[in-house]
Amino acid sequence: MTNPQIQANAMEIDVLNEVCAKADAARIAQAQLAQTNTQRKNELLNVIADALDSRSGEIAAANAIDMQEAAEHGEAAEHGMDAGKLDRLKFDVSRVNAAAQGVRHVATLPDPIGEIVRGYHLDNGLRLEQARVPIGVLGMIYEARPNVTVDVASLCIKSGNAVLLRGGHAAERTNAATLGIIADVLRECGYDPALIASVDEYGRQGATAMMQAQGHIDLLIPRGGAGLIQAVVQNSKVPVIETGAGNVHIYVDQTGDQNKAIPIILNAKTQRVGVCNATEKLLVHQDIAETFLPQAAAALAAANVEMHADERAYAIIDKAGIDGVELMHATDEDWDTEYLALKIGIKVVDSLNEAIEHINRHSTGHTESIIAEDYSAIEEFTSRIDSAVVMVNASTRFTDGGVFGFGAELGISTQKMHARGPMGLREMTTTKWIGYGTGQVRA
Repeated sequence: MTNPQIQANAMEIDVLNEVCAKADAARIAQAQLAQTNTQRKNELLNVIADALDSRSGEIAAANAIDMQEAAEHGEAAEHGMDAGKLDRLKFDVSRVNAAAQGVRHVATLPDPIGEIVRGYHLDNGLRLEQARVPIGVLGMIYEARPNVTVDVASLCIKSGNAVLLRGGHAAERTNAATLGIIADVLRECGYDPALIASVDEYGRQGATAMMQAQGHIDLLIPRGGAGLIQAVVQNSKVPVIETGAGNVHIYVDQTGDQNKAIPIILNAKTQRVGVCNATEKLLVHQDIAETFLPQAAAALAAANVEMHADERAYAIIDKAGIDGVELMHATDEDWDTEYLALKIGIKVVDSLNEAIEHINRHSTGHTESIIAEDYSAIEEFTSRIDSAVVMVNASTRFTDGGVFGFGAELGISTQKMHARGPMGLREMTTTKWIGYGTGQVRA
């Protein structure tokens, strides 16, 4: 082994030790928080919200530098970070204020800690209760999403958890400013700032160390593109909740109301292109394709959406001669691609069954929507689609913890463990059993 290899290995060990030490400090801080009652947690959240509002200019100034750096040099791309990711990275004063308001909303939500999930008496008189408790120390690996820093901090405080954050290089200044303000509040209110801490100073090695910190971090949650998520899932020794890359579909049935469908498709595709609940694929039943697709394509073209169409869809749209249309032949790769851009895949399907089978084969399990008026078609779609969220005659953009009434969200889980779909306070808890006896012994 060469000297550079030895040095690199030693550096990795040092980073792992330091990250584990941070996680252990977070666990001590979490033990204090776990004994804090709901009223005091809510008071702490409101003080944090006020501090974010009053110091929003500091965060916005740091974010402006991150934005400029990303626009010029981000993603190692020729022209910098793309528009969708830049929109996600943006954390100006208005967005900081919105995040602060989200913290206040979390303070108003019911506290899940101590909630009795179920309870009963055994024949021998032993009383059993299953109660919600914090998970402990969470790890969060995400990229170019500074709002997540605030969301995760507020949810962890309310649910009694500590967290280590790796927010990525693109938002490093923004996250540092935000976490500095939160640390100041924690310190002033008598809590250890180790409760909400970052490993950004270690770069990518910090993320790797979090994946290796088995026994120090209880649960790891990646949030970002498919590459990031899969890297964590495949390499982590710490249990992982897989959050969603969003290869999201809308299917327009032959019974669908076309006047409803086009505004839903436009909203789902164009309101914010860089988010995981934005629609990436449009499937249209063959019986309405000739009449519906030219209308849909004209609306998408007016919104500057590039269309990747299968053979039948391409022929119909091309024949319509729509001004300004950007039309390309879809490849096999398109059906599995999360564009996060003003692009959409379009496919004509023979039947509801073909639509369901195509979606279940190519979806990432995030959100799908059906536009239909036929009750039996809606029932079949909602029962057979294997995704975390299914919408009926509504935009996929509604899949969001805030919209669902959870306040902020930790992410959108696309797996089938205890958390699936938007993850709010309850999804940040585990349970323990408590047995109340009067001297019983087991025979």
